[in-house]
Amino acid sequence: MKKFYLTGQKTFGNRGCEAIVRSTVALLKRQFGCVTVFVPSDNIDLDKAQWPDHAESGVVFVPFYYPKLTRYWVQAQRLPFSCIKQMDWPFSPSSELVRTLESVDAVLSIGGDMYTYEGRLPSWIMGLDQIAIKMGIPVILWGATVSDFNKEPEFIPKLQHHFESMALKVVRESFSEKILLDEFKTSNVLRMPDSAFTLQSSKVNVEKFWPETSENGVLGLNVSPLVERFSGNSGGVSRQTAIFIREIVSTRGMSVLLIPHVTPLDGGSKNNDYDYLHSILKKVSDLGGKVQIMNPQFNSVETKYVISQCRYFIGARTHATIAAISSGLPTISIAYSAKAKGINADIFGNEPVVLSLNNLNADSLISAFDFLVNNEGRLIAILNEKIKLAREDIYQVMNELEKRLLLR
Repeated sequence: MKKFYLTGQKTFGNRGCEAIVRSTVALLKRQFGCVTVFVPSDNIDLDKAQWPDHAESGVVFVPFYYPKLTRYWVQAQRLPFSCIKQMDWPFSPSSELVRTLESVDAVLSIGGDMYTYEGRLPSWIMGLDQIAIKMGIPVILWGATVSDFNKEPEFIPKLQHHFESMALKVVRESFSEKILLDEFKTSNVLRMPDSAFTLQSSKVNVEKFWPETSENGVLGLNVSPLVERFSGNSGGVSRQTAIFIREIVSTRGMSVLLIPHVTPLDGGSKNNDYDYLHSILKKVSDLGGKVQIMNPQFNSVETKYVISQCRYFIGARTHATIAAISSGLPTISIAYSAKAKGINADIFGNEPVVLSLNNLNADSLISAFDFLVNNEGRLIAILNEKIKLAREDIYQVMNELEKRLLLR
């Protein structure tokens, strides 16, 4: 029986993280038969509740490794001192982490965008992956998006060495593949669509929150507090989104379902899609049942089912859009990072299905929606072809992963 450890995982409060874990575990089980997959969690009881039958898939939840001083170390590395940026991870692993790692055949470094640059260096994930590498365990970058880190030139040689020490780099879109090959000059790079393209949905009862029927169906809409924050216009995105919803319902004959994709399992308000979308719902309360919000407690496979029942989808959370795309829905992605552009380019080519955060307002949302309506048949045809190919590509990479582990 093969055993794996997933670094980069912390909580299922982000349904995208849950989607990556679930789909990765399913792929490992499909490829290797019975497996054991150690999944880190900062609240094991809450994550278990999100996936009640996890043990049937070979999942074992283990404590999340995050030394208490990590956040101070990450902040220190933001200072303009080259020596600090080039220092190794200063914290020792716990004995429990070491025991778990000693039992595995490989570490998959997941998390999607853990190796991207958003003002902070990826010190923690690098440190954790290096613990395994120094123990002689093959570490595989799995389904990642990678930044070029040109804003931190002193850090690039260290990151380059780190990538080269990994047994395999599997990236989820062509932009990251180019960065690893051209910028970091690293070897053993494969491109594979995000594992969540293979995520299976699970049917749930949608009657309690489904919008009133409209002649043209339902638009699924996900906008997150991250979009509001990155826009630099406090309250602006929510106001513009409300204007957009009003227009869609009033003149396009659509109903709208607001779909949260990140809702902390402990009920916290930080980075909570449900709270943010509910504030938008209040702005259009006069539209009545034509606009509703999805129940926030659904897990990733249930949320994917809800999304699949919509006719069109517009979303900011990457895995909300992946759920829509892989369900065959004409989809617009609101991009606040490079990952949305790369993933959509690989599926849709040059189709204008990515809406930049710099151009996010009611008019641009309406224009994007009209594009979906006017090109619905063509987009569905593209999806029918590309999603099948994406899944085939994923299975081919799984074959390559098995070959490499068998050669150890």
